[in-house]
Parts: sequence; C-alpha cells; structure tokens
Amino acid sequence: MSKRFVKWYSPIFSLWNTRSDSNRSFFALLVALSIAATVMLSFSLSAQNTIPRPQTSELRGVWLTNIDSNLLFESDRLKGALRKLKQLNFNTVYPTVWNWGYTLYPSLIAKKVIGRSLDPTPGLQGRDMLKEIVKVGHQNGLTVIPWFEFGFMAPADSELAKNRPYWLTNLRNGQRIVPEGIHDRVWLNPFHPDVQQFILDLVVEIVKKYDIDGIQFDDHFGLPAQLGYDQYTVELYKKEHRGQAPPHYPQDKEWVRWRANKITDFMRRMFSAIKATKKDCLVSVAPNPQRFSYPLFLADWQRWEHMGLIEELVLQVYRDDLGIFISELEYPEVQAAIRHIPVSVGIMTGLKGKFVPMQQIQTQVQQVRDRNFAGVSFFFYETLWNLTNETRQQRQSGFQNLFPTPVKAPNISPLPTIPTSP
Repeated sequence: MSKRFVKWYSPIFSLWNTRSDSNRSFFALLVALSIAATVMLSFSLSAQNTIPRPQTSELRGVWLTNIDSNLLFESDRLKGALRKLKQLNFNTVYPTVWNWGYTLYPSLIAKKVIGRSLDPTPGLQGRDMLKEIVKVGHQNGLTVIPWFEFGFMAPADSELAKNRPYWLTNLRNGQRIVPEGIHDRVWLNPFHPDVQQFILDLVVEIVKKYDIDGIQFDDHFGLPAQLGYDQYTVELYKKEHRGQAPPHYPQDKEWVRWRANKITDFMRRMFSAIKATKKDCLVSVAPNPQRFSYPLFLADWQRWEHMGLIEELVLQVYRDDLGIFISELEYPEVQAAIRHIPVSVGIMTGLKGKFVPMQQIQTQVQQVRDRNFAGVSFFFYETLWNLTNETRQQRQSGFQNLFPTPVKAPNISPLPTIPTSP
C-alpha cells in the first residue's frame, strides 16, 4: 500500500518545493485530503474484493466414482454415505454412470451396442445403483447429477472396443492405444455419427428414465489432440478442405480449431436433446482449465459457455501450490463465466496414493469463497475421510467446520444475457 502512495504522490511532493510559503499551507491541506480520500477508496475497493457474499446458497458437492472405491457396489454402504453427506451439510453428489466401457445402471442402449446392459462387477448385479442414489439422495435433500466420467474414452480391452473397432480413432502412425498411467486406453471417434448417436442415446436414456437433477460431462467429452487421424475423420477433413489432408502436426492451430468446432457442434446437439427430453435438467460441465482443455483435449468449454451450452461450470483446479491454485481462479474466461452461470471449483481431497491434508482443503475452500464462486466439489468421496492419513474424526470435523449449517445449492437458472450463437 505505502509503495503505491509514494509512486502516486511523488509528482505532487515535487511540486511542493516550487510553491511559495504563502501557498504551502493550502497546498498541504489539499494533499492531505487527497491522500485521505485515496486511502478510504482503497480500503473500500479492497473490502469489495475480499468480503464474500452472504452464504444463502453454495454448491457443496462430491464426485462418486468406481475407481479406487467400492462405494457404488455396496448398497447399504452407499445409502449410509449419502446420509452422512447430508449430516455434514453437503448438498450435491455427482455419481459416475459411464466408466470402464460400461454403464453402471441397467441400460437397453448399452445392451444393444456392447452386449451388456450393466458393468459386470458383482456388486452391481440385481440392483439399480443410480435409482438408489436418486431415491435416497432426494430423501436426504441432495441434488443428484450423474456424471459421464469416461466420455469418449474406453479401456483398450473393453467389449465396446472389441465390438466396434471402426468406432475408434487413432494417432497419425495408426496406433489406437493412448496410455493413461498404467492403463491402456482407446478413444471413440467423436466425429463419427454412429459414436455420437450412441453417446446421445445413453444420455437421453438417463434423462428420460431417472428423476435426476442434471447431467455432467468433463473434458473426456473432448479428444486428446494427437488423435483424429482415422480414415473417417481424415476423409471428412479433406471434404471440407478441397482435398487437403490434415496437418501432420497435431497441434496445428487450424487442425485443433476444426476438430474442436466439431465437438462443439456435438455439444450443441447434446444440449438440445437433453432439453427436449427434460427442460429443467441441468447441463453441467467439469473441465480442466481452458489452457489445458482446449489445446490438449479439444474441449473448448469457454466457447460452450459463451454459447449457453453450460448451465453449471465446476472447474477442476487440482493444485497443491496455493499461488497457482489462486491464479487459476482469476483467468479472464473463468471470471467471464461467473457473470453468466454458477461457477464452482473442483478441489482434490486426495487420491489412493496421494494425501491431501485437511488444512490445505480448508484453505482452498476459503480462497474460493473469498472470490465469490458458487461453491466447491471434492474429488473424490473415498478421500474425504477413508483414504487419508488423518483420522475419520479429524476429517469429518474439518468438513463440519467448513459446512456448519445447511444451505441450498445455487440457483441453476442461467442469466438471460448469455448469447446462443457461436
């Protein structure tokens, strides 16, 4: 603060020495009043930037996945978890419904295409996991938004990949497998009409069949930028470029933009289909920051938001360094989205092999609140208080301190000023 004053008023103090004694008293008064006014204005602006809005609503969410967790495979444990979340004043759950090449709910669409209506894991058989979450979740006042976790991705050895090899896209060298950690993945071609129809049918099936509050996608509804060199996509590109083949360099700006635009077109189609099926079904997207999602995954969520295709944004900011965490919250596209729709922040509470202390979680939540975001969602349920180096009591007490009283999730209605054209 003092450095700014010195810089701002140094020209004025230089003028001081040129004034006559008779005028110095009056001039000193002007300077004093000016400094006082600036200090008051500075404090006022600072207060505007740091005082959070009244907490009448806040997203308090958590993702439920079947990766490193058996929660979804055990009915009693699942129901108990939903009740515990309500007890600790959470208000939203994002259960995965599309993962490892299977649906986690009984699906006629999956049965027709994959040959199985349900993930073969024993704990899912003879029950409808999603129906349970909707029923028990709503009984406990929780908003339920199913999450299509794998998007266009599938295990390389999945029945889907084996049954529909022509649905897969590939690298320029013809290779289809893209490793993800220790796992071999393949990607469905998001530009192929049969693939688009399959995914669209799955989404509409859920929206129509279950009393859900929304549906969520992430940047797995894009495509790793090194892919897209399959025959179908190459021929489509040539058709729209006077016979010219796609650039050899995957990060070529026009090649990235062309593919991203095609995915945006599909997201527009998806949005329309969801709304035609259930008008009040929230369309939620939980991507990585734009500088990652767009160039690396062709998922241009900034444009989706600008076009009105997103009604809730939950930005994944999985960063340990507090300075980097804060910087991700302040990018222009994030701040622009806040003016249109509820924007919340995804915070990592840990992984199977990664411990995140409660102190870090609480600090990050406070930074989000200080900047008037719509709330937070945690990845993922098991690391709230099960997969952690701290005791269950310590963790649950920590979340109780974060959420001492219940509040509703944010109003999901978008403002009417969102443009609807590209």
